[in-house]
Amino acid sequence: MGRDEYDPLFETKEAKGRIGYRLLSVSTFICICLIWVYRAISIPGETEDGRWAWIGLFGAELWFGLYWVLTQSVRWNRIHRYTFKDRLSQRYEHELPSVDIFVCTADPTIEPPMMVINTVLSVMAYDYPPEKLSVYLSDDGGSDLTFYALLEASIFSEHWIPFCKKFKVEPRSPEAFFSSLSDPSDAKMMASVKKLYEDMKNRIETAAKLGRVSEDIQAKHRGFFQWDSVSTQRDHQTILQILIDGQDPEALDIEGCALPTLVYLAREKRPQHPHNFKAGAMNALIRVSSKISNGEIILNVDCDMYSNSSKSVRDALCFFMDEEKGQQIAFVQFPQNFENITKNDIYSSSLAIIREVDFPGLDGYGGPLYVGTGCFHRRDTLCGRKYGEEHSMGLKYGCPVEDVITGLSIQCNGWKSVFYNPPRKGFLGVAPTTLAESLVQHKRWSEGDFQILLSKYSPLLYGHGKISPGLRMGYCIYCLWAPNCLATLYYVTIPSLCLLKGISLFPMISSPWFLPFAYVIFTSNAYSLGEFLLSGGTIRGWWHDKRMRVFKRTSSYLFSFIDTIFNLLGFDKSAFVITAKVADQDVYQRYQQDIIEFGTSSPMFVILATLALLNLFSLVWVVKRVVMNMKFRFHESMVLQILLCGLLVAINIPLYQGLFLRKDKGSMPTSLTFKSIIIALMACITCLY
Repeated sequence: MGRDEYDPLFETKEAKGRIGYRLLSVSTFICICLIWVYRAISIPGETEDGRWAWIGLFGAELWFGLYWVLTQSVRWNRIHRYTFKDRLSQRYEHELPSVDIFVCTADPTIEPPMMVINTVLSVMAYDYPPEKLSVYLSDDGGSDLTFYALLEASIFSEHWIPFCKKFKVEPRSPEAFFSSLSDPSDAKMMASVKKLYEDMKNRIETAAKLGRVSEDIQAKHRGFFQWDSVSTQRDHQTILQILIDGQDPEALDIEGCALPTLVYLAREKRPQHPHNFKAGAMNALIRVSSKISNGEIILNVDCDMYSNSSKSVRDALCFFMDEEKGQQIAFVQFPQNFENITKNDIYSSSLAIIREVDFPGLDGYGGPLYVGTGCFHRRDTLCGRKYGEEHSMGLKYGCPVEDVITGLSIQCNGWKSVFYNPPRKGFLGVAPTTLAESLVQHKRWSEGDFQILLSKYSPLLYGHGKISPGLRMGYCIYCLWAPNCLATLYYVTIPSLCLLKGISLFPMISSPWFLPFAYVIFTSNAYSLGEFLLSGGTIRGWWHDKRMRVFKRTSSYLFSFIDTIFNLLGFDKSAFVITAKVADQDVYQRYQQDIIEFGTSSPMFVILATLALLNLFSLVWVVKRVVMNMKFRFHESMVLQILLCGLLVAINIPLYQGLFLRKDKGSMPTSLTFKSIIIALMACITCLY
């Protein structure tokens, strides 16, 4: 059969509604330009009140407008991918490449061993020839508890893998699967395997509660003796154990079929040497796996992101092995999805817009970012090979999001990447269940992305002439998350404070200049609502998303901006913070009820509470003035300012509840409440007098 007779292994389709959106985008941009013109020609004179407030607002609106232009890049050229796994099987079933799977964990307390091995077992049970699968667990915590859990999982896999294949189990994480059973007859049929799992779970959790592995268990496996010379988690030799050797003829499951290779690695760590966090762990896995299995394809997943679809490997191979376009593709990025997202997504953790809009848009310009989990790579490209020639080795170092600069460097070496969002989610993880955890997570992401912008890997310079302008703009959307704090902070404080003095910063309703403001406000909110609903969200979820956008920009992004600047000046060094993957029962119950969890005296909460109170005091003051002094012109000239202040008060209602009304452990600490009240009152009094 000739090459031109082959059916492709995947197809690409343009997103619907392109022309309509482009017309809307152009009209919105025209109105943004009119707002800029209004600001420029209406600046108050040098002797007039509010001149500098006006100029500052002009600067903020310039920033918002230019950033909006950046966000249009990912909405201008969206595409969607579809695979044909049946064609892959027909043509290449006996020529499938070997696949190495890297699972990374760093702390047995924050990332419990049972969660880790559920992820491991889910990828061991892929619908793929087991002799071509090798699973590596990188334990940066160097914990014998994690090693023990993996040892137990290696034994249980002899039963679990054939069970999954016999009954076509989905998902293949034991915990997720057994939790999803609702039919009693199914539960009875699967009782024996479930009992094996529950017994294993009890043994592992008992050891975790004790904080050690019993001497009886240690005596049964030689691997435990390697911990005799371990000083601390940050000072130990390499610990490497092959728990299942897939090439050993005796490594069989209970049905007599081959098992995947299973390897435990705790890389060497010494206090005097930087270990480069997750990127260092990945590079250690690349080196070790090259000597053991040397799989042509590498999948890396975080320890909390279990495989939800047994077909994901085959989906990825449809891209890599396509005869026409596959040779250009370096990595296939699956979206991050989370199993514990509530219906209305109180912390906007679903990343729905990134998943359904941003990444399909980036894919239209040559490929999405590499986000560090749920990603299939060609080993050669992950090791640094340029498209068509040999080059250097491993993930890049130098910032908290090394995965992003690694993906950027791969694309700048001439490769393309693919975003694949299958109907059945490929991977499911755990999202933060408290506001503090969510804000800390976004601080880490935004700080790392901002550092990229200021480094030699800035997409504006490093990507010049190497990747498309649209892709460079797409990268800058995330690299500029942190600087967004400045314009946002200005917009949520200055207009409200100017209300206290009766200074108008927006056009009157009767003015023609009111129209572009009204158009931008209406179309941007109407479109974002529609976009959010089409991405699987709810109206309340969209409102929560708007709230979290304000919260992140005025706290997470502010701290990441300050820390990055201090770091550049040599005053501070960034530290990698792991987000907790387990939650207290009371906390989780409030999370399920869409109640925001405060509960700690975080500096971020001080800022959020102060800003919320400042807007509340301003709104109460201006309403009092309007009621007591019914002057129509005052009311008309202040309408947009009052609406903005009122919107911010509405967004902050959960903060007021946490400060004054709630009595549970998730409310704001009393000391933080007093501190915020004092700061907000001082700001208002200073402005008034």
